[in-house]
Amino acid sequence: MSDQDRHDVIVVGAGISGLATAAILHAAGIDTVCLEARNRVGGRLLSTPVPGTGRALDLGATWFWDGELRVRDLAARAGLETFDQHLAGDTMLEEAGGVRRLTGNLIDGPSYRFATGAQHLATSLAAELPTDRLRLGTPVLAVRPDGPRGLHVQTAAGELHARHVVLALPPALVMERIEFGDALPTELARLARATPVWMGNAVKIVAQYPSAFWRHNGLAGAAFSRSGPLQEIHDMSGPGASPAALFGFAHARTIGPGMERVTDQLARLFGPEAATPTSLHLQNWSAERWTAPSTVQQLGDYSLFGHPLYRRAALDGRLHWASTETSARHAGHIEGALAAAERTAQTVLTSRGRETDAPSALRN
Repeated sequence: MSDQDRHDVIVVGAGISGLATAAILHAAGIDTVCLEARNRVGGRLLSTPVPGTGRALDLGATWFWDGELRVRDLAARAGLETFDQHLAGDTMLEEAGGVRRLTGNLIDGPSYRFATGAQHLATSLAAELPTDRLRLGTPVLAVRPDGPRGLHVQTAAGELHARHVVLALPPALVMERIEFGDALPTELARLARATPVWMGNAVKIVAQYPSAFWRHNGLAGAAFSRSGPLQEIHDMSGPGASPAALFGFAHARTIGPGMERVTDQLARLFGPEAATPTSLHLQNWSAERWTAPSTVQQLGDYSLFGHPLYRRAALDGRLHWASTETSARHAGHIEGALAAAERTAQTVLTSRGRETDAPSALRN
């Protein structure tokens, strides 16, 4: 094994939690490499650009809320424009007997969005890492103890060695994709296999239009349905209603080929203009092999989020967990992923005898 294969820390996963962990450790002078199975960064932060606008539509994580200061500060550092989620207008309800209009927005609350898309948070953190510190298209196959010296990390491209390994992936995905032999404690392995994956069974559909016509009709773009296929719908328009868009969540089995059921439902709820979007985007997170394990539909105990075992380093203090599911607060949110990253980075620094008040890539 060459010296280039040896590192202080290997972070597995270049979603927002993995990139934030790597950025904090790199800023502290720690030799850190981030490995990502996909050929892009961001994980469940995925945005599709809208040509000619400089803006994007989010196919993954979308919002942040008051009190989520890590997200706010990171967006400010990255120079991202944020704006308020549109709230004004009435809600549509679809039941077996038909469609009803309900007074006021009964779904959305005050929250914030990113004009250029949430994925921009991830790309801004990735830009803080030297190019050789971020390796895309590099899935991790196995992690094994290497005596008192650290851990072996096996990838399709070869084997690396690290003093510490950070798992910045949903725990259930870790257990399905990465081989540990019998190294993990039984209770920890059982917990990880049972922990749900946030958005792991979600299908998100975004319909873009020439204008936010529903607003002119006094509607908020908010709807919920007991008959589907979209069960919950929100206004996803950008600042100043540009680009104009609606999005909804569905189960994969209810969509059908061609998505005619989706456009028919949008027309029932918002009028005939909704039947002909200029573009229609579908992101089935349950079919993403680097997001959802095969068991994702059976995982439903969200009380496991932020479990204390995730805050204890395993394998002699060298294996750490840093996905949003492991955060004690804001689990499932971008804020939870950033909180998990800060906690994990601080644990690594402390274990190296470098306790500090925070070289943090997340604050000004």
